[in-house]
Amino acid sequence: MSAIHPRLRFAPSPTGYLHVGGARTALFNWLYCRKHGGTFLLRIEDTDKARSTDESTRAIFEGLHWLGLDWDEEVVYQGAQVERHQRDAHALVASGHAYRDFTTAETLERLRAEATARKEPFKFDRRIAEYPQAELDARLAAGEPYAIRFRVPEGSTAWDDLVHERIEFPNKDIDDFVILRSDGTPVYNHAVVSDDIAMGITLVMRGDDHISNTPKQILLYQALGAALPQFAHLPMIHGTDGKKLSKRHGATAVGDYQHLGILPSAMANFLALLGWSPGQDIEVMMRDEMIARFDEHKLLKKAAVFDPKKLEWMNGQHLSKLPLDDVLPRVVPALVAAGLTTDADVAARAPWFRTLLDLLRVRARTIDDLVRQATPFLRDAIEYDADAVAKQWADRPATRDLLDAAAGVLAPLPEWTPAAMEGATRTLAEVRGVSAGKIFQPMRVALTGLGVSPGIFEVLELLGKERALARLHAAVRRLGEPV
Repeated sequence: MSAIHPRLRFAPSPTGYLHVGGARTALFNWLYCRKHGGTFLLRIEDTDKARSTDESTRAIFEGLHWLGLDWDEEVVYQGAQVERHQRDAHALVASGHAYRDFTTAETLERLRAEATARKEPFKFDRRIAEYPQAELDARLAAGEPYAIRFRVPEGSTAWDDLVHERIEFPNKDIDDFVILRSDGTPVYNHAVVSDDIAMGITLVMRGDDHISNTPKQILLYQALGAALPQFAHLPMIHGTDGKKLSKRHGATAVGDYQHLGILPSAMANFLALLGWSPGQDIEVMMRDEMIARFDEHKLLKKAAVFDPKKLEWMNGQHLSKLPLDDVLPRVVPALVAAGLTTDADVAARAPWFRTLLDLLRVRARTIDDLVRQATPFLRDAIEYDADAVAKQWADRPATRDLLDAAAGVLAPLPEWTPAAMEGATRTLAEVRGVSAGKIFQPMRVALTGLGVSPGIFEVLELLGKERALARLHAAVRRLGEPV
């Protein structure tokens, strides 16, 4: 790493949601800065006034906040920098690196059509824009509109990419490109370079769909007499079908995952592995470990695959490994929203809720999954899962008899403790000549309606004696009804 203090930026356009690819780019920039003591900056590229919206800007802020990606200086709005973009463009004209182009849109359209008719690619010929000084002065005096084009020099443009190593473009393949439109608005490549110079950016880390922009931007840096930043172009993100990630693969907005029961730490961990590998088969990392392990030299060249099932698995790992106090603020609002409890109830029974959620989270993959598993403990009536009933209550008369017997040995217990309950039910299994599982599994369905739950004695303790016995009796009655 250079001795220069690192300054990196994430520069989204506020024309839609914060998508997965943008969030991954922001995360890698943020990780680099946090690892190397750099400055992480946020720039909103809102020069496209027709498509930029305040709603999209808010969505970007909310997505970054949710992921825990904080920036270190005031947000820069590109639209507020237009005067500097214009000054830089005119400075390039003054230095001979750019020129005024009075060519009308109609003329350009005709020239493109003629090139198409000749089956040739259109390339702007700067000779049509070159006028004698007297004519140029007259056009300027008359107030004729003009664009400013960059004068691409001969030779080639190359850089050592942090991800893709040496990349080189022949300049003959780069058209003289517009940097300032005739209405005075900057074109993307020029605005980006002007802003990055002003912001002191030392490393531009972005998706590799920007590789074709980089030679133009390097030429602009050089023409403006500015030091070149490093460049790092991150691989594209594909769906599991190998095609570029899009809405057909499911949710592509980071904000959607917030509402699909995904934890921000799990999302960040998952995104970090899309284009980077810490090595040693390490996958599950909390934020501090990601920062400590991040190595820009281990960024990958090949496209990454966004696998929703892997994200769910990752989320389950974070649900079980995070400190309970970090999980509760994410889960309790979901329980309240589902109508299962209230904030007041959670506060009044805080130890009980902590025990419940601590037991449930090890078997959950998403917050929604955890809410589903918590439902039997927070409602009086339960719904029986059809698959669990079919599997565990297949022999209805025998199951009814065992559940009735289990209720019979549990009801007299003076202490409602796991040890006492386990002793009573295991003795029952011995007396009946069946394995303990033949009693425990049907009991689980009777008590929770589900085929998976915490240990059966933990379930009994959490439900409490009265409610647990009521559910066993309700199951006995149900099993006695005609199918």
